[in-house]
Amino acid sequence: MARIAPVQQPYTEKFATWLERTMPPGVPPLALFTTLARDERLFERFSSGSLLDRGHLTLRQREIVIDRTTARCGSEYEWGVHVAFFGERAGLREEHLHALVHGHSDDPVWSPDERLLVAACDALHEGVTIDDALWDSLRATLTEEAILEIVMLCGFYRTVSSLTNVLQLAPEAIAVRFPARFTQNCELENVRVGGEGDPRDSSGRFVPRLK
Repeated sequence: MARIAPVQQPYTEKFATWLERTMPPGVPPLALFTTLARDERLFERFSSGSLLDRGHLTLRQREIVIDRTTARCGSEYEWGVHVAFFGERAGLREEHLHALVHGHSDDPVWSPDERLLVAACDALHEGVTIDDALWDSLRATLTEEAILEIVMLCGFYRTVSSLTNVLQLAPEAIAVRFPARFTQNCELENVRVGGEGDPRDSSGRFVPRLK
């Protein structure tokens, strides 16, 4: 159960209008949105920080950055929402999704330029900076404005991940779940957290189950 209850209908006119403009037809409002909407000021500051408009990155580049950041932060909630809404449009196949959660920046599923995106996300997650070597590599393939956008996306979705994790939001019905990790001589099943056969421990980490 989420730690803070979401706002209930009837919504304010401003929030209802924003939802109508933002949510796909027939999809209920996301719990993250309705929770933040308890306070109009907080929600306005949150929604004004979005970078989902057309910017300096392609849709695929943007979603790789967002999905890697949310995966590294352990936010299955936000990762699953983005994969559900944008994964197919961004051309992210099953092997890409697995690599985003369990792989490394040198994973062979990525092109050389995409490996740099993953490396940038990892560097920002682990050290909150980008060293000179990685900066030079990024600068050789991306504009300075695009690099700025990557840093901003990583920062914003680290905040989003913190919110979803602290609030303990349950995955949305439309969301994709983290793929299971497959290791030698054992297999992890992708089942609902807390459900029968759940291979995760109390902290949410996957625990191998011998076949």
